[in-house]
Amino acid sequence: MTQLNDKHILLGITGGIAAYKCIELVRRLRDHGAHVRVAMTPAATEFITPLTFQAVSGNRVQTTLLDVDAEAAMGHIELARWADMIVIAPATADFIARLAHGHANDLLSTLCLATAAPICIAPAMNQQMWKAPAVQANCQQVREFGIQIWGPAVGSQACGDVGAGRMLEPAELLQRIQSAFGPLRGKLSGKRVLVTAGPTREDLDPVRFISNRSSGRMGYAVAEAARDAGAEVFLVSGPVNLAAPLGVQLIPAYSAQQMLDAVMAKVQDCDIFISAAAVADYRTAEMATQKIKKKSDEMLIELAKTTDIIAQVAALPKPPFTVGFAAETQAVAAYARDKLERKKLDMIAANLVGVEGTGFDSLENALTVLWKEGEVELARNTKTVLAQQLLELIIARFQVV
Repeated sequence: MTQLNDKHILLGITGGIAAYKCIELVRRLRDHGAHVRVAMTPAATEFITPLTFQAVSGNRVQTTLLDVDAEAAMGHIELARWADMIVIAPATADFIARLAHGHANDLLSTLCLATAAPICIAPAMNQQMWKAPAVQANCQQVREFGIQIWGPAVGSQACGDVGAGRMLEPAELLQRIQSAFGPLRGKLSGKRVLVTAGPTREDLDPVRFISNRSSGRMGYAVAEAARDAGAEVFLVSGPVNLAAPLGVQLIPAYSAQQMLDAVMAKVQDCDIFISAAAVADYRTAEMATQKIKKKSDEMLIELAKTTDIIAQVAALPKPPFTVGFAAETQAVAAYARDKLERKKLDMIAANLVGVEGTGFDSLENALTVLWKEGEVELARNTKTVLAQQLLELIIARFQVV
């Protein structure tokens, strides 16, 4: 028994090369007990045949609005009522524009207007198209209609470009769909959550800086999980190569001081603060105004401590529920509990770094989560899944504090 058991998922496929990935998505959804029906735009059938999706879904695939047999019984209305969720994957720039402007000139756009079910879209397009102001404006509009936007991912594209625009992989889409039916849904409605993510950079001179291996993926996944739980989310992010999560207010920060300033400007209006960023512990005592030249075999650089952001937050007269992160190379639980108690945090999530495949700059992680009265191990998984599991623990503790 899974969260998707007997759920009705209507998968809408539009005209993009990523349509082929949806064969795997249909298979995975059915493996988890979901009933899947597929609606394709005419352009989608140019990339992959309806017969393929009929074979993997076990149901007839709908491709046209004016199907005489189906419409004799108002088939598009029946299908719109049947769905517990509509997932559009891939969602092209053209289809997003039609959603944004309420068009109903094909079966899939009509279904989206005729349904009361939640609608989620997984964009897929060239990276330059994704950045186009018109596309971003359309995304903002559909978001205001209550449509969730999942992705896009960053990476290489069929056209040879590299950047944001790839459709999320079937495994991640499955996780997003499961989460939509999961225990977090609506749990943070009306709450404000502030998350930090990524590294900071401390300049040595105009061309060099001190930083660390943080990719920001864990913090971004936490921000998205909080958003999906219904919270208003603010994400203070260091320099990362990740697409800004839609529906989250992104606040860029470069150095530890900039991140501190951004956090302190927002935190007193927030209910929960989750410090997932890997903030530099030290900065240069004095930054060189010109590039440092190589003159001798050794060079000494004087460093000064940065301000401890999470300690500042926890020391506020009325602090939010404060969650820290601890990246350790040994004695993970012991060091994390010391940090929890010393900084007076409500909760801390600790992980072992320096191990291949988890932690910094990895798609997966494993966490030891501690609070005053206990702790729990979250086994190795994708950072998306771990963020959802962590948020469940945070919500449970937040509600009793």
